[in-house]
Amino acid sequence: MTQRKRLSNSQTPSQSKRRSDSLEEDDGDMPFTQPSSSQVQRGMEKFTNSQVDQKVAEVLQYILVKDQKKIPVRRADLVRNILKDYRNVYPEIIRRVVQTLDQVFGFKLVEIDTKNHLYILINKLELSEATAPLNAPSNPKMGLLFVILSVIFMKRGVVKESLIWNTLKKLRVDPGEKHALFGDVKKLVTDEFVRQRYLEFVRVPHTEPIEYEFRWGQRAEVEVSKAKILEFMGQLHEQEPQTWSQQYKEAHAPPGASQPSTSQQR
Repeated sequence: MTQRKRLSNSQTPSQSKRRSDSLEEDDGDMPFTQPSSSQVQRGMEKFTNSQVDQKVAEVLQYILVKDQKKIPVRRADLVRNILKDYRNVYPEIIRRVVQTLDQVFGFKLVEIDTKNHLYILINKLELSEATAPLNAPSNPKMGLLFVILSVIFMKRGVVKESLIWNTLKKLRVDPGEKHALFGDVKKLVTDEFVRQRYLEFVRVPHTEPIEYEFRWGQRAEVEVSKAKILEFMGQLHEQEPQTWSQQYKEAHAPPGASQPSTSQQR
């Protein structure tokens, strides 16, 4: 016992935090199982309509606040932090939340990770017009992200970290210097964009010194139009999008087609 205690106390704060984060992830969905229709029916009998409506409003607020920060909603966190005693009526509350998001806000709740049950909001109008929020970036950060995603897509889905930094340097955005608009560029790209699931930043196995590579994240796969990226590249290079035949084929493949997309090269 004494030895175990010494080992525990020897951990650095960062190690303890990583362990805590890991345990929180592991604990996440384990206690929660989707209730059956009969369980939902019995659960609804315990609450008044006003109580359920209040809980629906709390879930809506939670999802909308997360969306403002572009952070995916994790089902386990939603159940643990917001639903709590209402977990047995989860399907009914989510049904009402989805309906309100659709009819009032024009959003669609999309699951981008079926293993960890992560959800994001998509603008239904933009989906119906076959466009995406990043097609015409309205702020500098999204413009920077669009450039990075374009490089990754044109390189067939995976690029070394060094290529991204060299590309940004050509645009006078040096990851080693603080930028007037973006602040800490490296932190923005490798932390914020990754946390928002626009990018994946993974270590390349068996490399010495250690190397990393970038790929499209789950949110980008849902939100960003590859066809628009090709149009952008065509305008930039004064060429037709069809010039890049493989990328053009992938960008215009029907939904669900087995293309070697950015998400499949993993």
